[in-house]
Amino acid sequence: MTEAVVRRTVVVQAPQDKAFHAFTERFGDFKPREHNMLASPIAQTVFEPRVGGHIYDRGEDGSECRWARVLAFDPPQRVVFSWDIGPTWQVESDPALTSEVEVRFVPETPDRTRVELEHRHLDRHGPGWEAVADGIGTDDGWPLYLARYADLLTGGA
Repeated sequence: MTEAVVRRTVVVQAPQDKAFHAFTERFGDFKPREHNMLASPIAQTVFEPRVGGHIYDRGEDGSECRWARVLAFDPPQRVVFSWDIGPTWQVESDPALTSEVEVRFVPETPDRTRVELEHRHLDRHGPGWEAVADGIGTDDGWPLYLARYADLLTGGA
């Protein structure tokens, strides 16, 4: 049976502060452009760095898709945001039917940080939530995001 939580970890060669800011300020540099719910190609992904902010995609035509809300913003230790994408891969407008993602930045050395991602409460999405868990837990989900993020910090992207 699929669990209602997905956990992934990556170690990056960056101090904690740099790791945190790269994740939040450059989210659009590692988020796959093909992960798009807009009718237009994505021109930009914006991560508003404050509680109450959003994560959203802006299309080349100016349209926007707000797919997450920033729930906690504690630099450089952690950030928590909602996942407002339901089992049909459409935006969910009812906050009671959304899950949440917590990302912790744990220094291992002065120049290396362990990034722990926990996507939890997936069962809040209701019937079909297992499709969300499967989608984010496979190679094209959080593992892809974290691999691109780590690559960004080593100058690859």
